[in-house]
Amino acid sequence: MVNWVQVKRKYLLSRLAKNAGLRQHAVAVDAGTVINFWLPKHKAPAKKKKKATTTTPVPTVEKDQYRGEETGKPAVVLVHGFAGDGMMTWAFQVGSLRKRYDVYVPDLVHFGGSTSPSPDRSVGFQAACVAAALERLGVERCAVVGFSYGGLVAFQMAAACPGLVRSVVVSGADVAYTGAMNDALLARLGGAARKITELMLPESVAGVSRLFSAALHMRMWMPSCLLSDFLKVMYSNRKERTEMPNAMVVKDTQVLTPAFQQGILLLWGESDNFFPIESAKRLKEELGEKVTLRSIRKAGHLAQLERPFVYNRCLKEFLARVNAI
Repeated sequence: MVNWVQVKRKYLLSRLAKNAGLRQHAVAVDAGTVINFWLPKHKAPAKKKKKATTTTPVPTVEKDQYRGEETGKPAVVLVHGFAGDGMMTWAFQVGSLRKRYDVYVPDLVHFGGSTSPSPDRSVGFQAACVAAALERLGVERCAVVGFSYGGLVAFQMAAACPGLVRSVVVSGADVAYTGAMNDALLARLGGAARKITELMLPESVAGVSRLFSAALHMRMWMPSCLLSDFLKVMYSNRKERTEMPNAMVVKDTQVLTPAFQQGILLLWGESDNFFPIESAKRLKEELGEKVTLRSIRKAGHLAQLERPFVYNRCLKEFLARVNAI
């Protein structure tokens, strides 16, 4: 039987990549860890002539392979959340940004085409892998835009790599995800899920429907067959991804808010049910004067998909301002 989500996803990725001038490339950052990237075609490593071999080598990017064609465009890295991969999450942003920016879209480890033999499931590991891959690709400075789980990764990258990360945009995330935040989220859902893995890694059509209902401001009906296809396509590497939420939750007493050097935009859906707008206001106060908060009406956790034109306008206004400094 045809999986329509798989068919549409393949077609969508092809169209998105073509329209945004992106090319898919796998970057080996260490022994066994490979990060799948969508990156500008003019920044892609030069292709080597294929040699006859009996095995398929792990794709590797060395610095001397990097083309480095200079366009004068700043680099923007888009980091996805937990329920999708890079291009599916940022479908409405890659084309909008391509005119003025070199856009890089990674798949985090165990999402999309990215893999690693490492047992490390922490947010810090994800941040280190993306940063290492960008270094391999020759990216020296960039803005990092993170959504939800990707927002946690973006904050980690900014704290650990201030020389790489010039500015940060985060939607629906905090600097860390604490036990108190986790308990509050499950309480807001009214017992729909007993634990975070149950919510983020649904095992049934009803679970996928519950996740979308919690993440969206608008009420959207989707047929069960489509939700079933989505479940089969978007939740691979289930064993590894089941271990990530537990590694993501930290004790409230362990959270230390970094003194970020970068300009930060908190770009929030007013009806975000995962990280309410009150959380964004509190975070803005904690992080200080370098932080701007913009809220988007009639948008929930998936603001970049629900209100893409408003989201893109706010994003581009911020990027233009920080790049002009």
